[in-house]
Amino acid sequence: MSKMSEAALGGQFTFPGTSSTVQRIGYGAMQLAGPGVWGPPKDPDAALAVLREAVAAGVNHIDTSDFYGPHVTNQIIRQALHPYPEGLVIVTKLGARRPPDQSWQLAISPQELTEGVHDNLRNLGLEALDIVNYRAMGAGAGHGPAEGSIAEQVAVLADLKRQGLIRHIGLSNVTASQVKEAQTITDVVCVQNNYNLVNREDDAFIDDLARQGIAYVPFFPLGGFTPLQSSSLTDVANRLGSTPMQVALAWLLHRSPNILLIPGTSSVAHLRENLAAGQLTLSPDTLTELDGIAVSAGTVEH
Repeated sequence: MSKMSEAALGGQFTFPGTSSTVQRIGYGAMQLAGPGVWGPPKDPDAALAVLREAVAAGVNHIDTSDFYGPHVTNQIIRQALHPYPEGLVIVTKLGARRPPDQSWQLAISPQELTEGVHDNLRNLGLEALDIVNYRAMGAGAGHGPAEGSIAEQVAVLADLKRQGLIRHIGLSNVTASQVKEAQTITDVVCVQNNYNLVNREDDAFIDDLARQGIAYVPFFPLGGFTPLQSSSLTDVANRLGSTPMQVALAWLLHRSPNILLIPGTSSVAHLRENLAAGQLTLSPDTLTELDGIAVSAGTVEH
C-alpha cells in the first residue's frame, strides 16, 4: 500500500504544547499479542507485516502498552520498526500488570509505575517515551471510569517527566474532574476513554477537551451496540458501499477535530479497510441518521 495523503488519514492533529503532529487515524497494537492479549501472536510474521504496512501507509501514531502480552507487543513493535522513522509517535499506558494467571491487576504504586516506564523503555528500545497515559482502573478492567483521586499516580509520572524519561502525559478511563485534578500537577495532552456512536456519555467532555486543544482517543469504536443498532449501522454502511466499522470510524472523525482513532487489527487486509475510513465522507443527512441511532438508544438527547 502506498503512503496515503494526510487528508486520507483523517487530517492531522498536534498534541497541545508539543511538536508532535500525527495523522488522526493511527494504529492500536493490542491485538498483536496472542489470544486474551497474552503471549506471542499466532503468526509473528503477520504481526510484523501489519506494523510495517501501517507506517508505510503514513500512520505515525501507534498506541501500545507493555502490559499487552506482557512485553510481547512492545517487543514486536521494536522488531518491526526500530530504528523508528522520524515523526513516529508511540503512546503507551501504565496502571495494570499481567501476573502468570493471565488476570488484569492494578499496578499503581510509585514503584510499579516507575518500573512500568522502564519496562516500556527497554522493550521499545527508547531513551524517552513520547506520551504515557495513566490508565485509571478504579472500576476494574473493562469497566468505565470511577471517581477518585489520581493525584498520587499523576505526580509519579510528572516526576518521571522531569527526569526526562517521559515527554508528555495523558490519561485513560477517567472523568472530567480527574483531568482537572491532573492538570493542577502537569499538562495533559490526551484522554483515552470508551466512546462510540452509541456510547455518548463523554459528549460534553469531548467538547471541553476540544476547546483546550487536548486529544480525545476513543476505544471500543463498535463496543456496546445492540443488535438493532448494529443493524441500523449496517444499513447505512451498505448504502455507502462500506463496512459498519468504516462508518463508525468515519463518524468519529466527523464528531470532533480533536478525536484521534487507534483501530487495531492483526491483519493487513483489515488494516487497509480501517485506514480507508479516512476517505469516507458522510453527508449531513447521513450524520443525522447515525446520530439517530444513539438517540434511539437513549444515550444522547434530541
